[in-house]
Amino acid sequence: MPAPILELANVRAAYGKIEVLHGVDLVVPEGSVVALLGPNGGGKTTTLKVASGQMAATAGCVHLAGRHVNGATADALARMGVCTIPEGRGIFPNLTVRENLRMVTFAGGGLSEVEDVAYTRFPRLGERRHQLAGTMSGGEQQMLAMARGLATDPALLLLDELSMGLAPLIVEQLYEIVAQIAAEGVSILVVEQFARTVLGVADYAAIMLHGRVTSVGQPADLEEELSAAYLGASH
Repeated sequence: MPAPILELANVRAAYGKIEVLHGVDLVVPEGSVVALLGPNGGGKTTTLKVASGQMAATAGCVHLAGRHVNGATADALARMGVCTIPEGRGIFPNLTVRENLRMVTFAGGGLSEVEDVAYTRFPRLGERRHQLAGTMSGGEQQMLAMARGLATDPALLLLDELSMGLAPLIVEQLYEIVAQIAAEGVSILVVEQFARTVLGVADYAAIMLHGRVTSVGQPADLEEELSAAYLGASH
């Protein structure tokens, strides 16, 4: 297994007095796609929040490329190469596609370069560049969120429920793009409730239940657990 770009060791986290992560151990090897799977309420999104600096761990260690980053802010981790694409996409619906992409340039870089990269990877965004983002389809909005995130040239991409509310065919297309991004050397941690599509591009999978990672391995090695009813084997 390659050296980890992200490592969580015995991480605990809480909302107020309610602990929701009970000693999470998770590794994202450099250049790999890791799928974090399990039912709602298991702690998957909270794990992403801790990994991205949106939420502080109450115990345990968070390492990014071997560096201890407990307590680092979300913007500090973003400058270190962490990019989060949250559930619900997080675009600006009242701005055009082009204006959404312009927002990335405040972190450095020119609009023409950002647009070139975005429209090459997502040609449909080029066709919609003057359209208000909120009037596009859910799949197109997810493409815009990904294009905007990738414009920051991240080392680690955190994806939360990429498939949420989207048709299976669109989800399949988006995960083909995820595979392309991984092939370019970006490490990816992707949270999904339904396992099937993401496992086609994942190098490793981790199953999370009740605030703990209960199984880790290559997708084929976890077939029995992944077929369990709580994961939605038909999806």
